[in-house]
Amino acid sequence: MSEHIQLGDIRVEVQRKNNKHAHLYVYPPEGRVHISAPLLMGLDALRAFAISRLSWIKAQQRQMRAQPRETEREYLNRESHQVWGRRYLLEVIEVNAAPVVELKHSALVLQIRPGSDEARREALLESWYREQLRAKLPVLLGKWQPLMGVNVRRILVQRMKTRWGGCNPSTGNIRLNTELAKKPPECLEYILIHELAHLIEPTHSNRFLALMDKFMPHWRQIKDELNRLPVRHEEWDH
Repeated sequence: MSEHIQLGDIRVEVQRKNNKHAHLYVYPPEGRVHISAPLLMGLDALRAFAISRLSWIKAQQRQMRAQPRETEREYLNRESHQVWGRRYLLEVIEVNAAPVVELKHSALVLQIRPGSDEARREALLESWYREQLRAKLPVLLGKWQPLMGVNVRRILVQRMKTRWGGCNPSTGNIRLNTELAKKPPECLEYILIHELAHLIEPTHSNRFLALMDKFMPHWRQIKDELNRLPVRHEEWDH
């Protein structure tokens, strides 16, 4: 049976895991609240934990509800697309040859076979964005892993609906959202440092904040910039 805590008009879903500590998350687009809780931690203790973070929860919800959404993409000629924070107009070329995606001046050129539908166009661009993000990682990891004294076992680049990134400290794996390839490059660097810091400190504790301040003193400004940028149009799961 699912558990939850009610804090006024805020419903906090509780999921039991084999954690040492409780972890609190607020998910877009509407600010759904979730606690990943230790198996034996009582609801009264979880309620006190959630209440202690109530002002943060409300601030996160306000921010998410105010964040602009991109219009739904149809992958047609002269449609606007972002690549590393710059705007490009889509140029669709139909030709009987292998599909190609490339940047040419102010155009994002999508070469596809005649009759390729919207789903196929979207899949090709999604794969291309994933490749662009992966290409940035060797330099960033070569810079930050030795500085922070950590080693990533594996990085997964994938489409993520509710987060920019994720980290599993027990396995050393990190996940990054493909959408970061659309944002300014410093946003990717910030999210990567954030997840690398979680290999040292799994929670968003004062120790974690101190690590972020040490390795990227201006991280709050970049976080604010990322939160101001439009996010992908989605049919979100609630």
